[in-house]
Amino acid sequence: MLRHNSGLRARDSAIGGRRSAFGRRRVRVLAGAVLATALAMSAGCRQDMHQAPRYDPLEASDFFADGRASRPIVGGTIARGFLRADPVFYTGKQGATFVADLPVPITRDLVKRGQGRYNIYCSPCHGVTGDGNGMIVQRGFKQPTSYHSDRLRAQPAGYIYDVITNGFGAMQDYSAQIAPADRWAVVAYVRTLQFSRNVKAADLPAPDRERLDGKAPEGGQTHD
Repeated sequence: MLRHNSGLRARDSAIGGRRSAFGRRRVRVLAGAVLATALAMSAGCRQDMHQAPRYDPLEASDFFADGRASRPIVGGTIARGFLRADPVFYTGKQGATFVADLPVPITRDLVKRGQGRYNIYCSPCHGVTGDGNGMIVQRGFKQPTSYHSDRLRAQPAGYIYDVITNGFGAMQDYSAQIAPADRWAVVAYVRTLQFSRNVKAADLPAPDRERLDGKAPEGGQTHD
């Protein structure tokens, strides 16, 4: 009986081994077929992509009369969003001369917008008060001229706009970061900083003059 059971186990083990070997061979065959198919498909894709009908830049072509594959820009066309119908607004210049005043109405909202853009993009160098002692200057970067210097106070508004647009000296241009309308907002805020540092008491509204003289209650106003 024991020999009979041992024989059955040996037979079952042999059958199982043959089945296992057959299963492994079948898996290998299927895996090989899948891999071959994938390689064939990828090779076909790469072949199509490498040999796609196209022209390299400046390549010659006999299709066009001038023999050039690269076509010139059609005259009189302007890319969408690049129409510059108001040269003063987009350059800060009237011809070759910087404009003295902003070409947009100066409102509280404009100045507030300019303050926000200034604090983001300008204050790291120029400082929050415009004195040229921003945080990266305190860490060794070249110090820009104070906005409160006589030279910059005398510059026209278009000059400041142009520096934002094209850069100056060690300062890079910010044309990609600050849109034209926001550049004028920054100019308005810079003018506000300059005015606040150099304003005369006689130029202040009456309620503010009275507060300076100590005639108005602290924190209050005598007029609407």
